[in-house]
Amino acid sequence: MANNKLAIIGGSGLYDVEEFKDREMLSIDTSWGKPSDQILKTKYNNNEVYFLPRHGRGHFISPSKINFRANIDALKQLGVTDIVSISAVGSLKEDHSPGKFVIVDQFIDRTFARNKTFFDDEIVAHVSMAYPTSNGLMNACEEAIKLENINYQRGGTYVVIEGPQFSTLAESNLYRSWNADVIGMTNMPEAKLAREAEIRYASVSMVTDYDCWHPDHENVDVQQVIKVLLDNATKAKDMIKNLIKNFENYIDPNDPTNYCLDVAIITAPEKRSRKTVEKLKYIAGRVLNK
Repeated sequence: MANNKLAIIGGSGLYDVEEFKDREMLSIDTSWGKPSDQILKTKYNNNEVYFLPRHGRGHFISPSKINFRANIDALKQLGVTDIVSISAVGSLKEDHSPGKFVIVDQFIDRTFARNKTFFDDEIVAHVSMAYPTSNGLMNACEEAIKLENINYQRGGTYVVIEGPQFSTLAESNLYRSWNADVIGMTNMPEAKLAREAEIRYASVSMVTDYDCWHPDHENVDVQQVIKVLLDNATKAKDMIKNLIKNFENYIDPNDPTNYCLDVAIITAPEKRSRKTVEKLKYIAGRVLNK
């Protein structure tokens, strides 16, 4: 259990957790470039934890410009085994009102301008994304949310759009017809890359608005969103503190993420150049160096 390390990736409105007083800021280089910002290393309740703001501190990185591969590689270098993504989203259902949290367990990836795999050169791997989130980690998130009496739903589908523009009305209604729950711009390819890196992943979506489908909310106003964001961020920080205390109680030794690369890499060993193996040493060194 002592080898499990938790990282929080904070989305819009969540750029720091000021209550963490034991602070070390880490600058990490990766084969894919630099991550979104320095990674905060801290200790809370005697647990080592990491925090990375997905858009950078001050929110200066657009969703399509996030270096998702560098973010995941950097966390893998630090020994992170579990990631909880916290994201601001729009609602696609009437009962997901602003302020509600949704523990996402499925995604529909509508992005098209992003690098979505670590295995795009010489070495090919196909990981399963049938169940993209960790059940044990979702259990930990649920307990952490319950302790704060936050309105939430366990389970839901997140439509990931390219952005940075919000949806048209026709698009919003299309996604509603798919029975999706929330819409956002950042959990893909993050979840795919975490799976390729054999890092368990869970996603907590914080609803800020009703998207444009709702007759009373036809225009998504950034200022209104920010107001809800700030309130959600406060609740999220309390949830995070609970999560740090409890997540190891829910580690599943049989989680399919743990050894998914064992059955994913299809490229013959003689076709794997030393250069590419070296590039993937943190992500896939466990299997490539056997």
